[in-house]
Parts: sequence; C-alpha cells; structure tokens
Amino acid sequence: MKISMSSKDEGGASASERIDARIRELDDWRGKTLASLRKTILDADPEIIEELKWMGSPVWSRDGMIAVGNAHKDKVKLTFSHGASLPDPDRLFNNGLNGKVWRAIDVSEGDVIDADALKALVRAAIAYNRAKKKPAQSAKAKD
Repeated sequence: MKISMSSKDEGGASASERIDARIRELDDWRGKTLASLRKTILDADPEIIEELKWMGSPVWSRDGMIAVGNAHKDKVKLTFSHGASLPDPDRLFNNGLNGKVWRAIDVSEGDVIDADALKALVRAAIAYNRAKKKPAQSAKAKD
C-alpha cells in the first residue's frame, strides 16, 4: 500500500494511521466491518493509496478513486465511484443500482461479504481507472 504525501495531517499522521484511529473509535460491529473491508481492499492490490476526504471518510485509490467507506448508524457503506461501469457477477452491489455512475455495498450487522468477490470488484475498478486514463496519455504522446 502506498501513502500519498498529501495524506499526512499537520501532526504528521498518515491517512492510514488516521483510518486506524477512526476504526478504533467505532468500537462496535461497524469498526470490525470497516476494518475487514479495508483489509480486503488493500489485499486486492499493493499499489492502492489510502486517503481521508470528505470529513474523514477513508478513500482508496489507484489511478483514480476506487471507493469510499463510511460508517453509518445502522450500516457500513462502501461506495464505488464508477460502480455502474463495473462487472458485478457476484452481485455485491445492493445500493444505487439505478444510478448512472456510482454503486454501493451496504453492509448491515451480521452480513458477510465474500472477500474474493470484493477483491475482484476492486481489481475491476482499477482496470476501469487505467482504461479511462489511456486516451489522455496517448493524446499527450502525440503532441
């Protein structure tokens, strides 16, 4: 896992350290669930970058944003930025299904998420981000 330089706060804590602290603050099933989702995401690709954005939400990126994690009162939400463009053969997405861009996985207490299916979804998001970048890169090469 990489940590971007911009992901350090004024005290020098990295985004990963701040995410660790956030998970510790959630001392119920939501913290355990967010920690498990985070581990699976990071296990999908060693080059994933962790950041905190939008009032402390963990964000995972590689060649563009992959997903945002949020703990709510009754669920943990993992929102994929371009989820509508990703294959989801295991049908992990259960929110935002009618939207044109994002899709989410809402995890309630007691839900079990298939780690291999989540890794495949993360890898598909990375492939999508890379494919999106290629036209811009090849246009620069022609200049």
